[in-house]
Amino acid sequence: MCLYRLCSFLCLFWLLGGQVMAEVPARLEVPESIPGVTTLDAEGLIGLVQRQPGLVLIDSRVPADRHQGYIQGSISLPDTQTACATLGDLLNDMDTPVLFYCNGVKCGRSVITAVIARDCGYRKVFWFRGGFEEWKQKGYPFLQQ
Repeated sequence: MCLYRLCSFLCLFWLLGGQVMAEVPARLEVPESIPGVTTLDAEGLIGLVQRQPGLVLIDSRVPADRHQGYIQGSISLPDTQTACATLGDLLNDMDTPVLFYCNGVKCGRSVITAVIARDCGYRKVFWFRGGFEEWKQKGYPFLQQ
């Protein structure tokens, strides 16, 4: 099993409260919600941008995925580079609203980064579960590199 899948499995194991799974599934399922993190859909993201002018939008995908397109105003910070220190470089304080997204409901990268932010002590953590896939499917504008 590759390191990423193992880390994803352990993260989901922890998120589920340590429930033991009979075996590692062929494809890890992303949870419906993350304790301590607000889950949003595309319309919720649009509303949040309108209500929270200081919102920091973080794209948790790897650069190759970002080249396929990204939500305007998002900052690239892959899950493998996310830590309290790297978040501190981007966020003014623990009350700065921050939203994480990745490719979609089968992508665990934004789950990992949202949990890291929550565990670092950030109090306004949001997660766009449908990610870039939902954004594109709904016809919202995006940029390409």
